[in-house]
Amino acid sequence: MLKNKSYIGISFIILLFGIYAIPKIVSRINNGEVVKGDRLDKVENHQTSESKLQKIGPAPKFELTNQNNNTISNSNYKGKVYVLEFFFSTCPSICPKMNKNMILIQNQFFGNPNFGIVSITIDPEHDTAQVLKEHAEQLGVKSSNWNFLTGDKKYIYDLANKGFNLYAGENSKVNGGFEHSGLFALIDKNGDIRCRKDEYGNPILYYDGLEKEGVKALQQDISILLKE
Repeated sequence: MLKNKSYIGISFIILLFGIYAIPKIVSRINNGEVVKGDRLDKVENHQTSESKLQKIGPAPKFELTNQNNNTISNSNYKGKVYVLEFFFSTCPSICPKMNKNMILIQNQFFGNPNFGIVSITIDPEHDTAQVLKEHAEQLGVKSSNWNFLTGDKKYIYDLANKGFNLYAGENSKVNGGFEHSGLFALIDKNGDIRCRKDEYGNPILYYDGLEKEGVKALQQDISILLKE
């Protein structure tokens, strides 16, 4: 008899719970709230912060001569967002594609005084200021904030390999005699290298200057930094 009463009591409690809880559960499902909780909310907030551009650290300082024989340093780009590359004017392989993509970037932000481009030659013995001036004209460079820089070879190679960690080297076995990275560096208004993260949450460090996807990502992130 006591056992039966226990079953009746438990059944009554379950019935009351159902009357109270089930409508609320149904309501949460209908409102799309059933997956929201403290832990998942924290994950959502974490993902939001992950979407912000990563700050890698201060860009290396530089001081070189541009196509107009003027001394240009990183100080000239203070308060500006800029893209930096290493190249050489007689490059027969990747440079023409990099040049084409950099022109696209120039054209998108042309007229914005807070954006600039830096192109540093890794063949300064050939790429004098005059050669770089002619090269810029051939490319169709319009921006006054796009500087083609030349100077001491060792200084430039140290800047590329030790400063930015963007590979540059001489190689007599390759077409053109030089090797270099096809990557673009993005620097913000404070002089810090910035980048987005890959699908695994790791900083990409630099942008692919050869592929459409890399250039598109760079254009998007330049726009973000210009608004900061």
